[in-house]
Amino acid sequence: MTPIFKIIWVFWLLSEIALTKIHRTNQNHEKNWDKNSLLLIWVTITLSITIGVFATYYTNIMIFNTSLINYSGLVLMIIGIVIRFIAIRTLGQFFTVNLNLADNHQLIKTGLYKFIRHPAYTGSLLSALGLAISLNNLISLFVIFIPIFFVFIYRINIEENLMQSRFGNEYYEYKK
Repeated sequence: MTPIFKIIWVFWLLSEIALTKIHRTNQNHEKNWDKNSLLLIWVTITLSITIGVFATYYTNIMIFNTSLINYSGLVLMIIGIVIRFIAIRTLGQFFTVNLNLADNHQLIKTGLYKFIRHPAYTGSLLSALGLAISLNNLISLFVIFIPIFFVFIYRINIEENLMQSRFGNEYYEYKK
């Protein structure tokens, strides 16, 4: 792989680590809300990507026999990173990596949140899919994306329940 791939992959990883360190709430009741889903996400991502990268070295089942697929994956990864950062910026002070609702928390319905309920997760999923595609290995694609997809679905369900319990009918109407 060319250095550009490694730079993008490392940037993505370091940005996610930084978000985890900077945007973690310190409130005591977070584990009740989060249900350890953040830990589950990190374990799943770490294992999936590790196994997926090893699969590229030990199997040769290409998605397509062209380097365009590698670059397509990289572009998708960059789009995912951008979507995630726009979503985080839109949430502003209300963004935390572990589930938490501040006392003054407001339901954000502007920016990307006007069109999709979970743009930050969507960005993360696009980045994971892009990474998997950029490896151009069919086994890596499934090993990386499917577990990450399902762990995010688990997390989204937890967050949906939290938002519904906090915002009630306002969130129900927003979901429409």
